Amino acid sequence: MQVVDFIFSIAVLIMSVVIHEVSHGYMAYSLGDPTAKHEGRLTLNPLKHLDPFGSVLLPAIMVILKTGFIIGWAKPVPYNPYNLKNQRWGPAAVAVAGPASNVLIALIFGLLLRFGGSVFLPEGSVQILSVIVFINLLLAVFNLIPIPPLDGSKIFFAFIGRIWPDLEYFMEQWGFVILIFFIFFLFRFVFPVVLLLFRLITGAGLI
Repeated sequence: MQVVDFIFSIAVLIMSVVIHEVSHGYMAYSLGDPTAKHEGRLTLNPLKHLDPFGSVLLPAIMVILKTGFIIGWAKPVPYNPYNLKNQRWGPAAVAVAGPASNVLIALIFGLLLRFGGSVFLPEGSVQILSVIVFINLLLAVFNLIPIPPLDGSKIFFAFIGRIWPDLEYFMEQWGFVILIFFIFFLFRFVFPVVLLLFRLITGAGLI
């Protein structure tokens, strides 16, 4: 990966995770919780959201280890679930908002790539759009994995939390360790799913 490509990919990743987190905050706000607004987190300013490990260190480690992809996250937008209008499904709705924002971005730029093609798009823009679509699909799929603190765990626990509370407690206690293990040893099972979605949306293979 060239330096310019790396810098651009990191920039896309940062803005994508920022939009992801802001979407959580706006969903919580729409459901009655103003915590994110009061703490100044309903902003697209990256400096308000960057996480030293998830936004900087982890992507850098993945580049150094030549994993072939980069992933990361921002500081979670704070919210108080007790302020939500729907106590049962509110947390799941807040969780879904983040990946949904990444899917929306992937759809917008992916369909532009699909129907614009190399004929109507400026030279070099096909690769740029491909990076944006791929990174946002990667973020969406990654965050839907049901391992705390990822969004998928909130959705998963909304369905089984009351049925199997011991599992939720265990996952919350060991979630970060399990997540790191998953990233470095099991992520290859996620990658084909992302590539499939990329082809379905853009109609083309990854450039």
